[in-house]
Amino acid sequence: MAGLIESTVLPEQVGWIIVLGFGLFFAVLVSFLIKAEKKYLGEKITSEFFATAGRTIKTGLTAAAIVSAWTWAATLLQSSSVAYKFGISGPFWYASGATIQVLLFAMLAIETKRKAPHAHTFLEIIRARYGNGGHKVFLTFALMTNMIVTAMLLLGGAAVINGLTGMDISLAAFLIPIGVIIYTLAGGLRATFIADYLHTTIIFIVLLIFVTTVYFTSGMTGGVPGMYDKLTAAAHLHPVDGNAAGAYLTMVSLGGLIFGIINIVGNFGTVFVDQAYWQRAIAAKPSSAVKGYLLGGMAWFAIPFTLATTLGLAAVAMNVDLTPQQVNLGLVAPSAAAALLGPAGAILILTMLFMAVTSAGSGELVAVSSLITYDIYRTYKNPEATGKQLLRVSHWTIGIFGVGMGALAIILLKAGLSLGYVYLAMGVIIGSAVVPIALTILWKKTNKNAAIAGAIIGLFAGLIAWFGTAMFMYGNISLDSTGKDFPMLFGNIAAILVGGFIVWIGSVVTPANFDWKRMREEITLVDEREVQYTDPKDTDPVILEKASKFSVKSGIALTLILVVGWPMPMYFSGYVFDLGFYEFWVGIAVVWAAFASGSIILLPIIEGRGGITRVLLGMAGKTNVKIIDERKRGEQSDDV
Repeated sequence: MAGLIESTVLPEQVGWIIVLGFGLFFAVLVSFLIKAEKKYLGEKITSEFFATAGRTIKTGLTAAAIVSAWTWAATLLQSSSVAYKFGISGPFWYASGATIQVLLFAMLAIETKRKAPHAHTFLEIIRARYGNGGHKVFLTFALMTNMIVTAMLLLGGAAVINGLTGMDISLAAFLIPIGVIIYTLAGGLRATFIADYLHTTIIFIVLLIFVTTVYFTSGMTGGVPGMYDKLTAAAHLHPVDGNAAGAYLTMVSLGGLIFGIINIVGNFGTVFVDQAYWQRAIAAKPSSAVKGYLLGGMAWFAIPFTLATTLGLAAVAMNVDLTPQQVNLGLVAPSAAAALLGPAGAILILTMLFMAVTSAGSGELVAVSSLITYDIYRTYKNPEATGKQLLRVSHWTIGIFGVGMGALAIILLKAGLSLGYVYLAMGVIIGSAVVPIALTILWKKTNKNAAIAGAIIGLFAGLIAWFGTAMFMYGNISLDSTGKDFPMLFGNIAAILVGGFIVWIGSVVTPANFDWKRMREEITLVDEREVQYTDPKDTDPVILEKASKFSVKSGIALTLILVVGWPMPMYFSGYVFDLGFYEFWVGIAVVWAAFASGSIILLPIIEGRGGITRVLLGMAGKTNVKIIDERKRGEQSDDV
């Protein structure tokens, strides 16, 4: 198996078919669906609609969009890499450590709907509280986040396409965004939601195929008992350093725990500081914001947890031999898929990866476009800009950034940065802004100067801790030394804790007293009337306050369960799985994946059945479809 990647499983033309064929197919399909909505549902692509999707997205589609936005190349690749390195603890810590941020973000989502209903970006909220100085500081962090996330998407996608087909890695990185650019230009955030649903559906279907193959049909793995025997044997041949008894089947893993902490800290930045998640909160109906984020977070858990428990450990069980460089590039899951199913497995993992990269990439395109349009052009260049002007800037930004993100990935590849390295380093770079940004919308006492100082000083603290630890422990500062576990760990922790402590202590000593009504006054709509919601759940202050309290209770409770209540007793127990408990663990993964798949695939269809029916009947010419009045758009939130 050592030569699996070097020899390539698929011919190069398959890479071209995936990158350009799939890309153009979805560009045409999503563009067609957007045109059908415009024709049969009366939707009009204004600047507001382009950036917010009408602010009427229901729970199912919001959840699907969250799953899609959070399913990066790293979700599929890095999760299996840590399973290969640390055993069964790796998938758990990847999934739990990156789920809690989405669950906790539900608090920010509902507060945004309550306090800043006209917002297009979270930077508009920052500016309303801290003025232009604070706005520029956090705008820098936001754009850095988008560049890091985009780079990770393309680094992982291009590496796997190159590894499995031999297609030039730089060319793959440059061409992947092409189809995304086309359909995002056609429909903005609405197109992203449609693509999110289609791509997430395919990801879950492929996930279930791999689960069925590894645990129920493959003679190579021998089902659950066969996997258990092979993983037990692998621990004797290649014991995992830092794991109880060197076993793969144990939660007692020092490496897994360290990765889990880095994962938790780093991913707060790529959710709380990423406009893509605020954009989805802004697009959701008020009554759907909390439910959408909670459902999306719990459904997303199944993807890295189940996929890595399946393919990552299958790579170990089948003795797929990979170099550390190949593991860091994210080639564990593709290698296992190819070993299991040959070319068919390689095509399935490529399809899954392409869905993840392009759907999440579309969200990043719209996010950057909104930041440039509303927080640079409208704020500093042309405050009186019309909707048409803003829409034109959005289109130009998507085209330029879409091409530029491919160029950025090529630069990082040439610099020798892998997916694994960038994934672990992101918390050092953007983690310091997490607490200041969260408290901006959650706490009226947040002090402007403390928030700005926390973000800036926290960044430098993280960098000092990162590089300082590398120098102290390894005697040099290099890609190798800074990529080690402890430098990454201390850098990530220093960034988020220093940033959080400064904003908290500064706000306690010198508290502000912000009037939330100013959010409505200072953040204004463009060329469009305010959405008129007909459901009291979307407008009743008492109901929305209850939703806010529920988001706090549920988010904190689920977080404690996922990072303390579930894993820590197992870590301190010293327990190594026997066959019965391994079967139970696999059962949890399989059932979770099945329920998540059903929820994400079926709920948007159920909620959107009215709009879907009208579009289909209109296309079939079987009925006179009444164009919906713009003033009633709030009633059409069930349109997919």
